[in-house]
Order: sequence, then structure tokens, then C-alpha cells
Amino acid sequence: MPEICSTASRLGYHGIEIAPFTLAPSADEITAEQRKEVRRAVEDSGLETVGLHWLFAGPDGLHMTTTDNKTWGRTRDYLSCLLDLCSDLGGKVLVLGSPKQRSLVEGQSKQGAWQRAVDLLSSVLDKASSLGLMICFEPLSTVETDFVNTVAEGMEMVRQINHPNFKIHLDVKAMCSESKPVPEIIRSVRAADIGHFHVNDANLYGPGMGDVDYGPIAEAIKEVGWDRWLSVEVFKYDPDPETIARKSIDYLRRFWP
Repeated sequence: MPEICSTASRLGYHGIEIAPFTLAPSADEITAEQRKEVRRAVEDSGLETVGLHWLFAGPDGLHMTTTDNKTWGRTRDYLSCLLDLCSDLGGKVLVLGSPKQRSLVEGQSKQGAWQRAVDLLSSVLDKASSLGLMICFEPLSTVETDFVNTVAEGMEMVRQINHPNFKIHLDVKAMCSESKPVPEIIRSVRAADIGHFHVNDANLYGPGMGDVDYGPIAEAIKEVGWDRWLSVEVFKYDPDPETIARKSIDYLRRFWP
């Protein structure tokens, strides 16, 4: 972790976003001392912990829309555990993507899955508020999940839950899968609706490393008034992570000097 943080800082990044499973198989296995060490490594490099993402990628057996009450309850409790972890690390946002852990199970209706998700999220949001944290729901493409595939759908959930600590998460790769242009999707929400923002390319590399033109995207981001984190999230790391990180931030500086 110290080396990662040092490299990110040297390249000009201001924060780091953490996937919990990279620290331990399960968040409840991360000791108080380990949490302090991670936070110290981040802060000693002059960075901030942005928050957590890939929340339910591990351990096995988590599912937020399942009809199985035991699994659903375990997932709810694990999300509560992740709130504590995020707070301990100094983060402020939790990005809820985890497509496999939210897709409909066999025989389940979309309405039933929707209610399970609403109930699970609603049950932890007061705790999120008490810790000063934001849970951000990430719409994802139909290739990844069959549950909440557009920003418009995600905003329906945000409005239904209607809690100040639950907002939409925008991800350029995911928005590229929608029928509308990405800038139009961004303009469909207000800055007050947005909890966090991932910048990447539809080809799974960093911004500027594919066909996505960030000129119109940057204009839309500025127009709606989003002036907080733009977090680089990639899924392919060749030729190496440092090169990806350097090319990404160099490209973004064209629009955010």
C-alpha cells in the first residue's frame, strides 16, 4: 500500500479508492491496526481515501436482491461492516456496483428484486449518515447485470429511497452502454444528485485510451456543477498499472488543468 500511494501521489493524483477484497478476503477480518496502517500510508503520501468500491466482490455468498432471507441479511450486515471500514480508513463514499451480487435470481420478478434492494439500502442509511458517508448506486450495462442498467433507473431508486446519504454514481464506461450520448445522460441529473464519478473508457482502459471523447463529457460535468472527485477506474492493466495511471491523468489534465 505505501508504494501504491507514493506512486499515485507522484503522478499527481489527490486520492485513492479502495476495493475491500484487496485488503482481506472479508472486511471483518481487517484488524483495527491494519486499518490504521492503511490510513497512515494514504495520508503520509499526501493523499485522501476517497472511499470504497467493488463492495460485494468478496467474500462469497453475498447478494442484495436475493429471495433467501439468510443471504439477504448477511449482505445487509456486511454493508454495515463496510460502512465502518470506510469510516476507519477516512473515506466518504461507497460505490455500490457489484453486478453479480445484485442480478435477479431464478424465478424472481424485477419488482421483487427492486424492493429487496430498497429495503436493504434503507436499513443502513441512517448509520451512513451518522458516519458522514455516502452510498452511491452505480447503474451498469446489461452485459454485467440485469438490475438497474441506466442512470434514469438508478435515479428512480434514489428518488424512492429519498435519503440525503444515498445518491447516483456515474461511470463513463457504463454510460457508454446506454442509447443516449454520455453528455446528455450527465445533464439529466443535478450535481446534488451525484455521489461519485468514475472516469474510464468503454474499452476498459483509462480515459483517453480509447474512442471516448472527453471534451463534451467535461463540458457536461462542468455545466451540471460537479466539482468533486473524478476517480480513474480501469479493468485492464497492460502494459502496467503505472503507465495506465500516468496516461489517464495526463489526458484528464487537458480538460481539468
